[in-house]
This record gives sequence, structure tokens and C-alpha cells, in this order.
Amino acid sequence: MRIGLLTEGGYPYVSGDARLWCDRLVRGLGQHEFDLYALSRSERQEDEGWVELPPQVSRVRTAPLWTAEDDGVVLGRRARRRFAECYGELAAVLCAGPSEESSAVEADRFGSALYGLAELARDEGGLVGALRSETAVRALERACRAPGAPRAAREARVPDLLAVAAHLERALRPLSLDWYEDDGLGSVDLCHAASGGPAALPGLLARHFAGVPLLVTEYGVQLRTHFLSATEASPPVRALLAAFHGRLATEIYGRAALITPGNTHARRWQERCGADRDKIRTVYPGMDAAHFAEVGESPECADPDTLVWVGRVEPTKDLISLLHAFAEIRKEEPKTRLRIIGVPVGAEGAAYLGHCKALAAQLFPDEADGLHAVGDNPVSFEDIGGPEVPTLAEAYASGALTVLSSVVEGFPISLVEAMFCGRATVSTDVGAVVEVIGGTGLVVPPRNPRALAEACVALLRDPERRERLGAAARARALELFTIEQNITAFHGIYLEIVSRHPVRRVVLDDTTGEPLPFAVPAEAHMPGRWTDSGSARVVARGGPGWAAGPPVRANTPLPTTEAAR
Repeated sequence: MRIGLLTEGGYPYVSGDARLWCDRLVRGLGQHEFDLYALSRSERQEDEGWVELPPQVSRVRTAPLWTAEDDGVVLGRRARRRFAECYGELAAVLCAGPSEESSAVEADRFGSALYGLAELARDEGGLVGALRSETAVRALERACRAPGAPRAAREARVPDLLAVAAHLERALRPLSLDWYEDDGLGSVDLCHAASGGPAALPGLLARHFAGVPLLVTEYGVQLRTHFLSATEASPPVRALLAAFHGRLATEIYGRAALITPGNTHARRWQERCGADRDKIRTVYPGMDAAHFAEVGESPECADPDTLVWVGRVEPTKDLISLLHAFAEIRKEEPKTRLRIIGVPVGAEGAAYLGHCKALAAQLFPDEADGLHAVGDNPVSFEDIGGPEVPTLAEAYASGALTVLSSVVEGFPISLVEAMFCGRATVSTDVGAVVEVIGGTGLVVPPRNPRALAEACVALLRDPERRERLGAAARARALELFTIEQNITAFHGIYLEIVSRHPVRRVVLDDTTGEPLPFAVPAEAHMPGRWTDSGSARVVARGGPGWAAGPPVRANTPLPTTEAAR
């Protein structure tokens, strides 16, 4: 089977989202062939390079989302009219008032406008200049001023319209890529998008042009991420961009053959955006349990008086509440220590870490055992890789209890790691926390230091209960969250999708142009001489939205954006 793996800001780059998960998936499914289609987020990410790719990756094609040079395409009069109609329809849908009765109609309008722009980009060679043009801004303005537009859209001013137009241009850049021909995504058996949003957009177009089925995996819902990151924009900009991302998510979920959320929390978001429950399969992320095996099998190495927090230091982790909770814990258990192990995320994270250190110094003045001893603070801030915490497993091994105090959380990776280590946990009830621990730890409301402190004290005073919860947590993690279960699940899903949604291709004879029956046998994807194209050319046939491109010979050289292996 030939899989087109679609990523945004991740694999195969050294840094980025879902990099480890994608790498483990590709390496674990060595019986399949993978083509990678990657969208990068920054110049720095591209400069850092790629991870070492396994032999089953046959080609890599990349494109930047962070920049787009003018493609030099000048639209003629008819093309400009087509663009104005399609973009105007897209803008009108974004400014349509919410209505349950018209939701299906508006979804169809959005899809028609999106695919109309895609077909225009394919016919003309790109839409970079058109999406940046005054025509696009004026279309947004007309839609915002139209009768029935929401109040937030009517209040949009010129800076707001320019900001929205710039965002849409960036989000729609995949429309102008040359990935959708018969020697690109049109030749794969299945498109697998590693996230929603821009990563899934090429999969939508491959389905539209060539009938290739689309699988969408989301471990963090893109729509939710947009809502959380758009807080600094003006209300008109937030409203219009929320409408766009919501419509795009609905279109992706509606056209996907199957959707695989990483947890029930993500699944609920998808269902609210119109995803069909019958097409959803929950597949938990696969993690490497081997790194934590030694610690998990030796629970006696834990310090019974130490609490451990591990993760990325940022405001959503709510370390402030954790420090206040620890102040209450110290009143009940004076010997307890707290180790905060992690690195700050960006400038905001660095500032937050400084604030947490200042609060810890204020709440817990350095303590000394005697008049001539050096004082010591019961709270320590440490990094992975130092002399005291050389590895992640050592971080969890240093304490008897792992704490999570977040106010926002998707899939809590740190909890799963603690479970692999056989550690009891106390967590806040956010995201997929309850689903992950499944009764093997204590859960308290977020932003409630007193409840967090009481749960920690209860487990600190009951070592037998800690041991029972830790053993149960390790057994649950080994059953549900390993690499092996993840790979097995996706192998079955691939076979299910291809069996239900086969891509029908017609092979034409180069001499006569007549179809050649039985020209694509089962061994066509086998490496070596089985893949020789001979004198045939392949045409991918899609569904109702198919638009024919020129037939091409097999093994046609790809554009310069491809790195072939």
C-alpha cells in the first residue's frame, strides 16, 4: 500500500509537532510505502533539517507555510472573474449568520468555493498573487457589509480586513502547490493527515481531484488551538477567522473516510464540528515504554517524601496553584519536597518561570537545620540532562508521587510517562486526564490549591495505596498507550479504508490511447522490477468532483520541491 503522509510543522523535520509519533508509525509499518508531504512553519525549522528517514519513505516533498514568493501568475479576465466569484462566495459564507437550518447549505457553499479556488489554481498555476490582491480585500468588505452579517463582522475596519485577508492567504497556500498531479498525491492509495487544518487541506484536494480517500488523525484539535491562540486579535478578526477554521474543520471531517482522535476530549470537539460518529475511531498515541521499564519495575527507589512535576513551563500548567498547594502540604507534612522539572516555552514561559521562582522564594524561605548550616529551599527548579536528573525516567524515579496542575491540557503525556514508571498521580480534571488515568490516580478540580493539597497529603500518608495505584497505572499504560498498540490500530485502519474506498485508475496505452484492462496488478507497489511502468500511462479517476489532468508516464521527474529517495 502506498500512503501519502501529510504533516504541518512536524515530521520529517527535527523539531515540530507529532514528529516522534509519525516516525514511529512509519518505521512500524515497514510493509507499506510512504510518501511524505510536509508543510514547514518557519525558516529555522527548515534549517534544522530532517530526521533520518527509514527506507520505506520513497519521497519527500516540502512547502513553506511561513512564506510564499509571488508566483508571477497573472490572471486573465475570465480567471479574475472566476476568482472574484469563488473568493466572494467563500467570504459570504464566513459572514453568514449562525443558523441550524442553513448549516448544511452553508457547508456546501464553503466546499464549492474552496474547490472552485483549487481548480482555478490548478488551471492557472497558482493563486498567491490573487489571494493577496485588492480584489480579495474588497470581497471580504462586501461580505461584512451585507445584510444579515453578524455584528462582529459589520464592525470590521480596514486593518481588520487586511489581517483576515493575510491569514486566509496563508491558510490557502496549499491550493497553489503542484502536489495533486498523477505523479504526486494522485498516485497514492490513501492520504493520512497527521493533524487537521492546513495539513489535511492537501488531502481534501487529492480526494477532490483523484478520489484518494482521506484519513485524519488529531491528537490536538486544530480548531481548539486556534481559539486559544487568537485571544489578542480584535473581535471582528476573531469572528471571521473562527468562522473560516470552523467551516474548514467541518469540510475535512465531512469528506474524511475515517477520523482518528487521540482521546475522547478531541473526539467531542470533532463531533461538535459535524464529524459523523460512525467514522470516528479513537486511537491513543503510542509511546515508548522501554525507557521507563527499569524505573517501573523498581518502585522502591522512590523518595517517599518527594513530589515531582514534569513538563513544559508555561502559564497553562498553573504552577502558581501548585506552589500554593505545596504550602498547605508542608503544614501537614513538613518533610515533603517539591521538584519542578522542565524547561520554559518561549519568552512567555521564561517570564513565568521567573515569577514562579520568586513566589517559591517568598512562600518557602531557605531553611537550615542549625545555626551554622546552609539554608535550603524545599522547592527546586531543574532541567532534564543535569547531574541530578540525567534522564526523563530519573525525573519520575526521584519522587513517590507525580503531580499535574494544568488548567488546559490535551493528551497529558507526562501522566502516561509517570504511569509507565509505576507512579501514583494527582491531577487536575482537564482535557483527557480522567480518560488517561482511568481510576489509577486522584483527580481534583483545576485552580483549587486546597483540593490539590488534600489529595497529595492523603497519598503521602498512605504508602500502600500509592503502591497499589502505581502498579495499576503501569498496567493500564502498558495495555493502552504503547507504540505497538498504536501501530496495530493504524495497520487495521489502513486496510479498512482501502477496502472500502479503492482508488480506481485507468491505464492508457501510449500508442493507441486505449484503456489497458488488468494493467495495475496487486504487485504494482512491490519494490524493484514489479514497478516498471513499461509503455503505459496512468490516469487517476475520482468521484463527482474529479477534474482530469494530463496523463503522465510513471516515474515522471517531480518538481524541485521534492527530495526523492
